[in-house]
Amino acid sequence: MLMALSTMGLTGCTPADPSASDAAFSPEYIGIETRLLDDDLVSFQVAMKGARDPDDVADYARCAAAQYALIRGFGFARHVRTNVAKEGGIWRADAVYTISPALPDGLRTIDAEVIVQDCEAKRIPTV
Repeated sequence: MLMALSTMGLTGCTPADPSASDAAFSPEYIGIETRLLDDDLVSFQVAMKGARDPDDVADYARCAAAQYALIRGFGFARHVRTNVAKEGGIWRADAVYTISPALPDGLRTIDAEVIVQDCEAKRIPTV
């Protein structure tokens, strides 16, 4: 009997089908504002509605940073910081990245071409 109860408990822990939650996700990307802070330091102000959590709006900012790096002729970026806030149903992120032609030091680096392709696949707009 004890074994049957523990098996029943585990079935309740099975994760939900991820495609079901993706079907309900319908974000509205409001816009991107880019601010050059220094030669290689850039701030991205993004806004969106319908984000599931702060990661969605941070992803939007990362997509903007990756495309911006490519536009400027750079292949890489390094994440410095992202501040996320939600007010009145609108999520906003203020993200800062450095851009560079070579892979920068640090753990939070991105390959701009790879990220832009991922953003296109996820239908997240870029700059």
